[in-house]
Amino acid sequence: MRNLRIAATALAVGWIMLLHNSASGQFNNQGQAAPGAHNSSSQTTTPGLPPIAPDLTPPPQMEQDQAKMRNLERQKQIVSDTQKLLALANQLKEDVDKSNKDTLSLDVIRKADEIEKLAHSVKEKMKGS
Repeated sequence: MRNLRIAATALAVGWIMLLHNSASGQFNNQGQAAPGAHNSSSQTTTPGLPPIAPDLTPPPQMEQDQAKMRNLERQKQIVSDTQKLLALANQLKEDVDKSNKDTLSLDVIRKADEIEKLAHSVKEKMKGS
């Protein structure tokens, strides 16, 4: 999960740097300063027109790829949380089966609370919020 976030962040930073460098025209293909380029401003200028800041919005394909990555990560978390939920529910059933009508342990109550919180978390992730 962490590696996926790091990769997505690195990809986004790379795109932003690429877009900025290509918009400013100050670097050649090797990332070195082009002859006669100056670094006094990050804005591009055209004679007779006011300076224009480069457009740093990511391309639509990149946004779609990031959305797909987020959905895949969310799906993995849902599967993992659902497996935990099933294990806790089975443990709770075993604990309740061992108890009688006069005893109810604090462990059973804590487990039920944990199941409730986890179930709510899974529900919210399924909504995509």
